[in-house]
Parts: sequence; structure tokens; C-alpha cells
Amino acid sequence: MSRIHLVGGEKGGVGKSTVARLLAQEFVDRDLPFVALDGDQSHGDLLRFYADFAQRLDLQESASADRVVLSAIDANRKVLVDLPAQSAGALKRWIDDNGVLELAQELNIPIVIWHVMDDSRNSADLLERFVNDYAQSDGVSFVVVKNRGRGSDFSLFDQSPVRKAAEARGAHIIELPGLDKHVMNKIDWLSLSFWAAANLTRGECLDLLERRRVKVWRKQWQQQLEPIADLVYGRPSAQVVQLQAIA
Repeated sequence: MSRIHLVGGEKGGVGKSTVARLLAQEFVDRDLPFVALDGDQSHGDLLRFYADFAQRLDLQESASADRVVLSAIDANRKVLVDLPAQSAGALKRWIDDNGVLELAQELNIPIVIWHVMDDSRNSADLLERFVNDYAQSDGVSFVVVKNRGRGSDFSLFDQSPVRKAAEARGAHIIELPGLDKHVMNKIDWLSLSFWAAANLTRGECLDLLERRRVKVWRKQWQQQLEPIADLVYGRPSAQVVQLQAIA
């Protein structure tokens, strides 16, 4: 089944592209067919690091935005969209003007909205806006990613009405662990995919301990994804499989 993943957060600098790259790497590693649509008009990370799978996206242009849905039709693949900052308005207009959610439901194409956030009030308020915009939409799931690389104290969010409202809508709350800033900066300078950062040992690459940090970081991320494996990969989580086997 095709599935559309909209990775956003509205606020700049919260790690949206990092999450999109991590998802792209998961699809590559698991040999899952996908197309990546990069909405960042200035420095698209999916176009840079996953050029073989990526296309440019402009939500202001209808023909370009339409590829979000068209890429999922008659093809069993994931459509991974890296939304730029401050794109919620353009996204909502395109969805509303074209009845996109209703069409996706008719075509049996689930939509997953990923909200990547730091520990600021602004990021929580933007999540509330997304939930309010799409709370009544069938076929839409929410994943909230608390990015520990962009915030260390999410306690106020965890106690907030915003989180309660998101969970009442069925949102899944997960965490992205922080990766050493020097290592992340080196990955960027060397233009390495996360697979290359963890595995390359020749040419321009990370040293042994740096590679180890990336491997541990990705394993921690994969552990966060496992409970929502049905949304990410289109398969049940390992826990569900074990319960089914026992039954």
C-alpha cells in the first residue's frame, strides 16, 4: 500500500530535514520503494543526500504540489515529503482547494503527518495548529517527534494541554535522541548519508568512535519507530507480531 509521509514542524531549525533523512535511510536500508519530495527551496537535504530518489517540490505551484498524491497512485511505495518552514498555510490551501484528504481516502492512501519540535512554546503552539487543522480528518495519523538534538527539557510540553489534545486525537509521541554536534557537523561537511556516516571506512569518512556514535544514535531512533512500524513501514510492530503468534 502506498502511504504519504508529510514531515514538518513549521518552525525553522527544529530538525525536520534530519527526520526526513532518517526516514529515507530506513526505506533505503529496508529496500522499500519510495519517492522523496523536497520542499526546501534553498538547501534541500533530500536532494543533496538522496538524489537518486528525490525531486524538488514547490507547494505554491499546483502542478508541483499535485505530485504528492500522483506519486502514490498506482504504485506501492512511500511518498516522503520534507516540508519547508512556514509552509502550513500553503499546504492547507492546496489540501482544501483540491479535496486532497477526501481523495486520498477514496484511493486508500493513508497520510502520516510528522510534527518535529524543539522544547519551545512556539513549537507546541504550532503542533496545536496542525492538530486543529486535521483533527477531524479520516485517514490522517500524527507522529510528534521531540527532537532531543534541538531541546533538552520537554517537561512543560509533556504536562501541557497541547500534548493531551494531540494524544486524544491519536497522535504518537516519540523522541529523536541527540547526536553529538561535532559528528553531525562533520556528516554535513562531508555530505554523507547516515548509512555512509556509520559504515564508510575509506576516503572521507568518520573515525571509529564517530561511526559508533552514529550507529548507536540510529539504533535508538529505530527503537522509537518500532511501536509505530505499521505507520512507517506498513507492517505490524515486533510486539504485535509476538502477540499474534501467542494467540
